Amino acid sequence: MNWKILAILFVSSTVALTQADKSGVELKAPTTFPIVFSNTVSATRSHAGDPVEAKTSQAVHLRSGAVIPAGTKISGHVVSANAFVYDDMPYVRQKQSTLTIQFDSLEFRGESLPLKVTVRAMADPITSEEARMPQANDVGSQGTVTQIGGDQLTPSQSNVHSSYGDDVVAYNKRDGVYAHLIANGDCNASSVEVSVGVFSGSACGLYGFNHVSALETGSAAKPSMLTLVSTHTSPKIWKNSTALLEVLPSQQKVASR
Repeated sequence: MNWKILAILFVSSTVALTQADKSGVELKAPTTFPIVFSNTVSATRSHAGDPVEAKTSQAVHLRSGAVIPAGTKISGHVVSANAFVYDDMPYVRQKQSTLTIQFDSLEFRGESLPLKVTVRAMADPITSEEARMPQANDVGSQGTVTQIGGDQLTPSQSNVHSSYGDDVVAYNKRDGVYAHLIANGDCNASSVEVSVGVFSGSACGLYGFNHVSALETGSAAKPSMLTLVSTHTSPKIWKNSTALLEVLPSQQKVASR
């Protein structure tokens, strides 16, 4: 056999093996991604197409056994931004200011994995920082941290307790905090342990976003899309805000190209 043919066959088999090794990465429910925003986006200064950048704040274990490490990049973009303009006419109904962003992809093993998620919970930087600061108590020398949503975490202990009693609702492990999601409002429960970061398993909605509400958080019709609205101020997602993204129920299979 000609050496050129052998070389082509070798390269082809190597590529096929590489693709087989990389293919089959699945992002399916229930999977969550605790993230922290790397830049600020606002209805006042941002424009359609501007980048939205974030990174995972703790490891995420996929059902396949693959682990997405903390610090993994998540990319998105601004869909639209309309600043709040106060109308001083008597008894006028103020027009809504809106900020819409979309989460596009997650970088993993050199691949750009498309995201189809909902924003289960999101917190401003102050609330997020408070969820990392232990408060002194008699339980342990390191104090206790209140997760976003109210659960109590003692850094020296593995059990995370609910805000309303001694129930163990999550576990503090070597690479982060994990919990079964708890139904709350529009947020569903899960029977599988997932990454929650600084959030409680029951965390749902916005925390620390005064006079701002979420019109859209990501759905089957509008996957990965978040729309914030306000009739009092221009919505803003500050740098170092945190969020808990939850993969939508439809299965996603990403094949290597």
